[in-house]
Amino acid sequence: MPFTDLKTCPLRSEAPRLTDGDVTLRPHVLQDFADAWEFYQTTDRAGFIGAPDTPTKLWYGLSSEIVSWQLRGFGSWAILFGDQFAGQVAVTQPPHFPEIEIGWTLLDGFEGRSIASRAAQIALDWVWSETDLTTLVSYITPENERSRKLAERLGAAQDPNAPLPTGESPEETVVYRHRRPPQ
Repeated sequence: MPFTDLKTCPLRSEAPRLTDGDVTLRPHVLQDFADAWEFYQTTDRAGFIGAPDTPTKLWYGLSSEIVSWQLRGFGSWAILFGDQFAGQVAVTQPPHFPEIEIGWTLLDGFEGRSIASRAAQIALDWVWSETDLTTLVSYITPENERSRKLAERLGAAQDPNAPLPTGESPEETVVYRHRRPPQ
């Protein structure tokens, strides 16, 4: 398994709560599963990511991102806009990912308010201040223009030489590289 050195992040009991104005990253709660399942039933938004096709697969996937905080020191956060669940941002590395990824999803109806951008920036700021990681990637479906533009707004650049997740091709996935800002 291509896991990155486990010493890179201190282990945590759960995701830290981080806030910037009306955007908050918080640990997931049980209700997030129902909201996430509803999101994954849409083809226009969830069609760009490996959507679980059963509630059980969603349970396994989201649960692994939650417990990742205890095992790896990073994982996923729920995005709140005000008090509404708006999506998810995650720093993860499942076994088929050759590198640690930052990824995001935004529920329908929350677009156009810079919520995903702000949430991803909060997560990146946390990574750069709380870990010794110097780079992250975002694996993005080439047709997902919104995510590609967001990665670029966050300062990432396409990295055509980066290894792809196991079983994926350049026609399915492009890699954007996020680098620790100079100090």
